[in-house]
Amino acid sequence: MSQATHGSAPDIAVRNIANPYALIMSGQMLFEWLGRKRNEPKATAAAQRLAAAMDKVIAEARHLTADLGGEASTTEMGSAVAAAI
Repeated sequence: MSQATHGSAPDIAVRNIANPYALIMSGQMLFEWLGRKRNEPKATAAAQRLAAAMDKVIAEARHLTADLGGEASTTEMGSAVAAAI
């Protein structure tokens, strides 16, 4: 199971303002663990690509949610990470 440590954030549900970082990086850590546990190079590669994509989005600072000083929605930040992959 993979989940963000902050929980479901019901106070901001359906407002499209949540920072997707924790959830995306939880998935990244799951791929990393699977790569090590199962000796699966594709999972390890997926983990590396996710981490690099997130690093790129954060460094560019064009698609960040408000809590990170940006104006992007949850969807926009998530889409930027997906595009960086």
